[in-house]
Parts: sequence; C-alpha cells; structure tokens
Amino acid sequence: MAGDFGKIAEYSAQEAELFVDSLGIAPGMQVLDVACGTGNLAIPAARKGAQVTGVDIAANLLEQARARADAEGLQIAFEEGDAEQLPFPDAHFDVVMSMFGAMFAPDPDKVASELARVCRHGGKISMANWTPEGFTGKMFRLTSRYLPPAVEIPAPTLWGDEAVARLRLSSNAVRVETTRRRIILFDYPFPPREVVQFFRDYFGPTKVAFSRLEEADQIAYRDDLEKLWSEYNQARSGKTLIQNEYLEVIGSRL
Repeated sequence: MAGDFGKIAEYSAQEAELFVDSLGIAPGMQVLDVACGTGNLAIPAARKGAQVTGVDIAANLLEQARARADAEGLQIAFEEGDAEQLPFPDAHFDVVMSMFGAMFAPDPDKVASELARVCRHGGKISMANWTPEGFTGKMFRLTSRYLPPAVEIPAPTLWGDEAVARLRLSSNAVRVETTRRRIILFDYPFPPREVVQFFRDYFGPTKVAFSRLEEADQIAYRDDLEKLWSEYNQARSGKTLIQNEYLEVIGSRL
C-alpha cells in the first residue's frame, strides 16, 4: 500500500503485454492474475476474450486496476486476497500467472502450493521473477545493507533462480520449463538522480526503507542508489535506460 506502484507499473506495461501474448490465452479461458497490482497482465488477457480474475493484497492498486478496466469496457473481477491463501476453488483456472508479484509473498512454499491448487490439470502456471543477479536483485541487496529484513524470510529473488523455481513448483505436481535472461527495459525520460527520487516517492519498498532510516543514512542510501543506477545506465542526454533481467517460468499442472 505504500507509495503508488501504479506509477512504477506504467513502465513495465509493454513487457507485460508481450508476456501475456506468449501464453496462448484464448476466448473463454479462465485466467487468474496473482498479485495483479494495477492489472498489467489481467487487462491484456481480458482483451483476448478470457474470463479474468485479478487478486492482490493492496486495495489501492485494485482500485486503479478496476478504473483501468472500466476505461476499456473490460469485465474483470479484481478481488482482495493473499497469494498464500487464494480464495478460489481447486482446479478452477486454465492459466495462473504472476509478473513480479507472487514472488514477494513471504512464504514461497505456500505460494507454490496455491498456484498449483487453483490451476486445472493440464493448465498453465506462468511467472516472471526478478533474478538475484539482475539489476533489481542488486538494488534489493543494496537496500538490505541499510535495512536488513526484520523477519528472516527467503529472498524474493530466489524465485528468479531456475533450480529453486523448478523445485518449488515441481514439488506440487507441476512440470516446469524456465527461460533465463529475459530482458525488460527500464526506460525513463529523466536521469538516474530523478529515477531514485521517483522510486523513493512511488515504489513501496524504497519509500519504506527511506522512512525507517536516520537522515545521515538516508543520504548515504540515496547516493548509493544513484551510483548503482548510473553505473548500469546505457542512455545519454539526461535519460535512464537499463536492461533488467528476469526469469520466465512456464509450468504445466500434471
């Protein structure tokens, strides 16, 4: 609920559409978007004629998702719920998908079990997860140096490790294929310093991290973030362009 992830999500909407295009979604299919945020996956799936449900724990993001769907005249059921305890019956969906969402739930084993439970036999489970080695993984590690997690939980980016993702899902009768080094472009029309401020204002984890640090640590954290963004920036002329790696996970429910 912190910040406004809708502002951040705008910059990944195009990649989300491409991700949905790869899933073979057809009219009439029952599709679930887990940790749907503002609907980056749910909306293009609904455009294909699927019966789409989106679920998320953040009520403010669901409000934005409903507004986006209404603006396009799309019928999507956006519901408040937890990826660790999905409020849906067994074997209900043809496609269960999540992009940079379900990976952040604190109990990954419960998430894997729930994704499999609500997917019909022969159905598809698809995830896009930030890798530990990619830019987002580096940014999270930097944040954890300044603000270690209060509770010991598995790093979300472990979902971006091929072996870990395979183990978690295959333990729940899912046959898994993975494709590493999928790239999403972080393309911002302003320089790294302004990108850091943008994330500080709108990206929940960064906003919360700054709020919990003393002023001197806030300055040091900001400077280190700016250094990281600048180091990986491939753009010139006051813009920011970073190639960010994620793992594509495609599973078939046995």
